[in-house]
Amino acid sequence: MQKHSIVVHTTMIFVLILALAILAMAADPHVGTWKLNVAKSKFNPGPPPKNDTMAFTAQDNGIKLVEDPVEADGKARHIEIAIKYDGKDYPLTGSPAIDTLALRRIDANTFKAVAKKAGKEVLRAREVFSKDGKTFTLTEKGKNAQGQAINNTWVFDKQ
Repeated sequence: MQKHSIVVHTTMIFVLILALAILAMAADPHVGTWKLNVAKSKFNPGPPPKNDTMAFTAQDNGIKLVEDPVEADGKARHIEIAIKYDGKDYPLTGSPAIDTLALRRIDANTFKAVAKKAGKEVLRAREVFSKDGKTFTLTEKGKNAQGQAINNTWVFDKQ
């Protein structure tokens, strides 16, 4: 009887540990509100935006993003997208430069994105979330509407 109790107890502990590990892996580092740290970010070509705030909520195998940037000239925008991590194009509203975005999860803290305008790729991005969950770095490479090369590093702090 005691052997059976030990086996059941050990099995229950193993199942609990496995369930916690699965939950930890499934946690989406996007979720929450992120504020642009302009001082730590680099924009080429510039000038940098005045500020930017991104709010992510979890959705089935993806996220919903509501972003409110203020550009260097003071113009405010409101951007939204609901997107899955399947690498397919999803419509994005509120950006004059991008109308679809595709997102793919590489590992627990790394994502790759491809942005398009009128079906043509305009930039590729890599999102890396720090292991402590406090910082999110977005690097972009591509071309803007004027044909200039884009090489930006956005650094966001979790709020």
